[in-house]
Amino acid sequence: MQHNPGFLRLVEQAKQRIKECNAADVQARLARGEQFHFIDVREDHEFEIDHAAGARHLGKGIIERDIETVIPDKRASIVLYCGGGYRSALAADALQQMGYTDVVSMDGGIKSWRDAGYPLEKDQSG
Repeated sequence: MQHNPGFLRLVEQAKQRIKECNAADVQARLARGEQFHFIDVREDHEFEIDHAAGARHLGKGIIERDIETVIPDKRASIVLYCGGGYRSALAADALQQMGYTDVVSMDGGIKSWRDAGYPLEKDQSG
């Protein structure tokens, strides 16, 4: 996908303020049994097609509105991902502005997760 320059500038600015990891980092954390919130911020229809095994869905459009209900502990460990790492970077930046202190964006998003052959699930409610 070709992204617009204004969007890319916004993402680059956000990436200077947030922490990022890669799919292998997240898979290693899962394998170690670490406790963290694994959140897919993609659109509903994207999540329904498939998502990383164990991930919960809180779309980018509603995450700021709902995050304090879903994850009230502002010190909780949170890993966000999207399609390629752009929307999750923006969401991580927003959550940090809301006071969340342990938020990480998974660079490469679901594409890198799929490419690595890590487990996927399909939405069971649809």
